[in-house]
Amino acid sequence: MKKLPFVTKEQIEEIAKTYPTPFHIYDEKGIRANAQALKEAFSWNKGYKEYFAVKATPNPFLINILREYGCGCDCSSYTELMLSEAMGITGSDIMFSSNDTPAEEYVYAHELGATINLDDFTHIEFLEKTIGTLPETISCRFNPGGLFKISNDIMDNPGDSKYGFTTEQLFEGFRILKEKGVKHFGIHSFLASNTVTNEYYPMLAKILFELAVKLKEETGVHIAFINLSGGIGIPYRPDQEPNDIRVIGEEVRKVYEEVLVPAGMDDVALYTELGRFMMAPYGHLVTKAIHEKHTHKEYIGVDACAVDLMRPAMYGAYHHITVLGKEDAPCDHMYDVTGSLCENNDKFAIDRMLPAIDKGDYLVIHDTGAHGYAMGYNYNGKLKSAELLLKEDGSVELIRRAETPKDYFATFDCFAIFDKLQKEM
Repeated sequence: MKKLPFVTKEQIEEIAKTYPTPFHIYDEKGIRANAQALKEAFSWNKGYKEYFAVKATPNPFLINILREYGCGCDCSSYTELMLSEAMGITGSDIMFSSNDTPAEEYVYAHELGATINLDDFTHIEFLEKTIGTLPETISCRFNPGGLFKISNDIMDNPGDSKYGFTTEQLFEGFRILKEKGVKHFGIHSFLASNTVTNEYYPMLAKILFELAVKLKEETGVHIAFINLSGGIGIPYRPDQEPNDIRVIGEEVRKVYEEVLVPAGMDDVALYTELGRFMMAPYGHLVTKAIHEKHTHKEYIGVDACAVDLMRPAMYGAYHHITVLGKEDAPCDHMYDVTGSLCENNDKFAIDRMLPAIDKGDYLVIHDTGAHGYAMGYNYNGKLKSAELLLKEDGSVELIRRAETPKDYFATFDCFAIFDKLQKEM
């Protein structure tokens, strides 16, 4: 499959006159089409709801697009809760899924009426002491341990994950919560990350549906919802086939009717917490080639760095690169594409075959719409870039301005010298 950008060289040249590179740009048309497809894929379940993983792309302009398709927010921190409240998202439209959670975050989530998803057995007592009376609806995160496999391929290692209740803890936890007055229960689980297979969600669903039936039978609790969480991935590499969300939804429906319906549990709502699937393919990091270096290897230096996209440096993750205007040129040059951080892992590509790149060329780094801008930082005093939205009518809107030195120095407000510096900027 050939990965093509959703912007052209001519578009970027025009945009860059107003917004200098680097910047992240998002495709409104693609986001909307994908959100609609997800909604249709699970429309068979009356209570279905997508809680967008705010951590993936915490931008209110983009989240507001998803809200038009019925999406809520999956929050994991105090500031993500603040962002949701500022957008008018409260109550059951928030799923609060966190771990190692400070007391003040539970308090805030409870005040907003969010559905709290407990990560650990000991958090039952901690939550009760923190907020007093427990809410009537509560969720618990399940971790079965061991390895998670699909067709004998190891997809992930839940047993090595810090998240969730064991099976025994989940049953005991539900009994305790019921005794303490909780009336409606949810089950949440995340067993594999970025799966590029239509099999993951149906397999996870079968595990959780069967678990739900046992929990109902053995503890007598009312299972109100099952949260399949995230894990549906995207094809970062051109040779990968994308997931088909409609096929996934239909296969989950079959398992639902096979397991839950015969158990008299056809009122169970399904939730998802997708971040990467919802946004990643619809974001590009656009950067310009500003240097070339010929030493032991051939290097292309760009004006973006790991501050703008950390995944390649942190995980060695692959992100496809298109040289705008050279989409059909032969990829007959091998480059390392680098940023300017004082770290040797600040590389967007290593030994990547690309067309001949000239200084001034614009490069599109694909699939940065989730866990791209959001994971940025300020090492080396680098400033985070702007975020732009390519609207359906072809116009471009600034949805987050680029940071300035004033932003970087703002937290030194206790020192007079920096107060003076800010006034001068």
